[in-house]
Amino acid sequence: MAELDPVIHAQARLRIMSTLAALGAEAQVSFPRLQQLLDMTAGNLSTHLRKLEDAGYVTVTKTHNDRTPATYAALSAPGRRAFEDYMTALRALLGEGS
Repeated sequence: MAELDPVIHAQARLRIMSTLAALGAEAQVSFPRLQQLLDMTAGNLSTHLRKLEDAGYVTVTKTHNDRTPATYAALSAPGRRAFEDYMTALRALLGEGS
């Protein structure tokens, strides 16, 4: 039986991964927009993004727009693959096959 990736399996991280996976392969989303889409507090989103970043699933880019700090998140190639593997394992667990 396939095992579900515990890094992705947490509800908040699964929501982040599925939202980022819905973007194009090269797309990134600003931190405030992701926070708004997921209805998460900044602290909660930061904590879960860091766990995903530590696993290599998400890239977080910090930059400035003029003088205003801006943070963007994107799904990395390994993250996209891990999410696809997670979905395949979940479907297998539910008896849906791949």
